[in-house]
Amino acid sequence: MEKTELIINSIRGLCADMIQKANSGHPGAPLGCAPITHLLYSQHMTIPSFNPCSFPNRDRFILSNGHASTLLYSMLFLTTEHMKMEDLMQFRQIGSITPGHPEAHLTKGVEVTTGPLGQGFANAVGIAMAQKHLAARFNKDNFDIFNNHIYCLAGDGCLMEGISNEAASLAGHLKLGNLIVLYDSNDITIDGSTSITFTENVNLRFEALGWHVQTVEKGDADYDGINKAILEAKKVTDKPSLISVRTTIGFRSVWQGTSKVHGTPLGAENKNLFEVDKSVIDFYQEVQKKNNLKVEEWYKLFGEYRKTHPELAGELESMFSEENNNKFYTFDKEKHGDIFEYKKLLEILPKFGEKDIGVSVATRSLSGKCLNALNSKIPGLFGGSADLSPSNNTYLLSSGDFTPKNYEAKNIRFGVREHSMMAICNGIASCRIRGLVPYCATFLNFIQYGLPSVRLSAMSKAKVIYVMTHDSIGLGEDGPTHAPIETLGMLRLIPDLLLFRPCDGNEVSGAYAYALSTENTPSVLALTRQGVPHLKGTSVEAVAKGAYVLNPEVEKFSAIIVATGSEVSLAFSAAQILLKKGVSVRVVSMPAEKLFAQQPLDYKRLVFPKGIPILSVEAGATQTWFKYAHFSLGIDTFGVSAPANKIFAHFELVPEKVAEKLEKMVEYFKENPVYDTLKEF
Repeated sequence: MEKTELIINSIRGLCADMIQKANSGHPGAPLGCAPITHLLYSQHMTIPSFNPCSFPNRDRFILSNGHASTLLYSMLFLTTEHMKMEDLMQFRQIGSITPGHPEAHLTKGVEVTTGPLGQGFANAVGIAMAQKHLAARFNKDNFDIFNNHIYCLAGDGCLMEGISNEAASLAGHLKLGNLIVLYDSNDITIDGSTSITFTENVNLRFEALGWHVQTVEKGDADYDGINKAILEAKKVTDKPSLISVRTTIGFRSVWQGTSKVHGTPLGAENKNLFEVDKSVIDFYQEVQKKNNLKVEEWYKLFGEYRKTHPELAGELESMFSEENNNKFYTFDKEKHGDIFEYKKLLEILPKFGEKDIGVSVATRSLSGKCLNALNSKIPGLFGGSADLSPSNNTYLLSSGDFTPKNYEAKNIRFGVREHSMMAICNGIASCRIRGLVPYCATFLNFIQYGLPSVRLSAMSKAKVIYVMTHDSIGLGEDGPTHAPIETLGMLRLIPDLLLFRPCDGNEVSGAYAYALSTENTPSVLALTRQGVPHLKGTSVEAVAKGAYVLNPEVEKFSAIIVATGSEVSLAFSAAQILLKKGVSVRVVSMPAEKLFAQQPLDYKRLVFPKGIPILSVEAGATQTWFKYAHFSLGIDTFGVSAPANKIFAHFELVPEKVAEKLEKMVEYFKENPVYDTLKEF
């Protein structure tokens, strides 16, 4: 007990020292939760000390209350080779691997990027789902290739958030027995006691959601009680587990049990900062050796699995990548190939030619065809819709529903849980198994229900495919509550997020090819409810450029009209009207603005030559178009409820009105200089 006490106090000391040196951070939760993480990392979790996230069957630790990051960094210092004391000393500094909240792409051993409360809880549900799926597909008699556990530490704030209730509801329904949530129940938030905001019986709520629930009443010192509760939770295989651990926030500090300790450095009383007793280091060196031996045994088992089940082993390894390389394993790219090679994807996806020109099909329907074509060749597509599968066209045929009786299936029924759906997909993407690609779907406007998760997808470089349909006023009678206006512009402004708005089948295929071939980047596909015609000049390959000319045969032109999605055919029609009046217009499709922005200036000049006025047309807000266009047609008010064709006419997004505006712009710039929208410094 004395040794355990010394180790736990050392962890607390490291956390306090990091915060004190940075003069910034959150000591309350780390001081209260140090016993939980010590017991998890030393007695229950198997992770390699080298490149911890390379091991496919590692146990996972998800810090949902990401403000307690010093606790995670301290554990990585003790259990892995790459986290050094110098890194702890650089907590919250530019260029360090110890930022204020954990960032998965930055720090080895951090599974997911957390910070906004509740996100990590839903991420953990996603990881648990992915591991159940992999186990069902690849485990065979005497070969438990996947048998790990997912541990999540969550606080009062996490469980107040709606996202955690959505995710807990789904986890209970799916009977995810590999998920164990340790609830830091300390009854304190920034505003004070939870008695002023949060008085429900959390244990009863989780029991009602189908969870196995335990309580450790004296979590500050009852180490045996915490350990026994974890052991008991691991025995329960048909329910996720919640262990409610009653802790004291800021335990043993001057402000313990108060809201002040949540986010205030404790003061510089300790003169021996960052000192750790040698016996603590030695103890965790033994933990590292024990873990590494278990990891080595797993790779030996996998070697036998290869011999006994060569086809399954080959399928699994085709889903791996260099990210899985470590001292016991090297991914053989030559042998297993690259399932996401761009050229291979182009061969799988449908293409449309002259015979299809003019045939009207909704891009959501074309997306469904792409998903099913990909599913026949890519083993790791795994996803679904928020209760809108028939509308989103996201169901994978002949792949079954992911249920407790069929974890092998690939169609996830998320229910009406948009926010947790998107965070769950981040969790699936975080598994570091490259071939496992999560996708999810709802109406484009409802991506805003899950926007914090989409933002974290981009920040953490999670390869998630967001299939967002009903992308404009073209959805018709459902009206302004459902019709996105500001949404496209908002998504374009999120760094490292790709937005595709394809105009026809070729561009839908091009969007999928690029989204799947690119690494570490989430993608949103904005797709129509209404039919749009296949157009002459569209190209699957040209989508990768972001924007391209659809009518290159028009060599001399007075203006350029650039459009996206359903408005590209509108732009074509407007150009045809002006051609009859002797005014030639270049038509440009811009399915992916961010990809166009990445092109060299020479290519941009080919598409948008100097001195030619540019009109943009998109059935949404106009504000993000002024970096390219001299004038923009769009919608800067909320929509209306009516048949789609009448709404387009109401907002003057019809060929005659667009041609009229275009003609006026041409006349204006005959007497006024055409400024350069592509200037770069």
